[in-house]
Amino acid sequence: MNLDGIRFDTNGLVPAVVQDVQSGTVLMLAYMNRESLQRTLETGETHFWSRSRRELWHKGATSGHTQRVVSIAKDCDTDALLVKVEQNGVACHTGAYSCFFTPVHELADYPATTSLGEVLGAVSRVIRKRNLERPEGSYTTKLLTDGIDRVLKKVGEEAGEVIIAAKNHAPAEITWEVADLLYHVLVMMEIEGIGLEDVAAVLDRRRGEAPAKSIGK
Repeated sequence: MNLDGIRFDTNGLVPAVVQDVQSGTVLMLAYMNRESLQRTLETGETHFWSRSRRELWHKGATSGHTQRVVSIAKDCDTDALLVKVEQNGVACHTGAYSCFFTPVHELADYPATTSLGEVLGAVSRVIRKRNLERPEGSYTTKLLTDGIDRVLKKVGEEAGEVIIAAKNHAPAEITWEVADLLYHVLVMMEIEGIGLEDVAAVLDRRRGEAPAKSIGK
């Protein structure tokens, strides 16, 4: 990345918007100077410049809530950065996942803005935590302990339930069964070490392919 192409302000800073690469959730806004950006590129984890403490800080150095950098892009005016990351834990010092949790204005009649990607990302993180900690009494822990064959059996069962619900033209039942299927698929992906970003990358590539290879094939 050519740092000479980035327009730092008079204080030598550039704003960096940090986004969850899996869900698209905007996590935080921080500032980088040349040194923190260079450190970010060298280590693969976010480093910022604290305007209040006037020092470099490594995100998650004390809390463990680090951010693995997937990509960095500059905007059209080259005076702002978009940093896409895999978030470990939460992004906000308050304990919230994103720093942007306080509503200022919302249209009362606008549909819920929580996307499927955000929810899948959140569920995936819970499954990852269950895999690491294996708490007793957790259904997810039991699935992970039973292993891939048990999980694949559940994936097959839930897929069959989706088919039956669709044949019955029952929207509420379809919604419920699709949610069950997606959950068990996420457990399978955790066991196999596959992330949502891997699936997203494949789907993104397919958008530009010929019809014969497209999603609708």
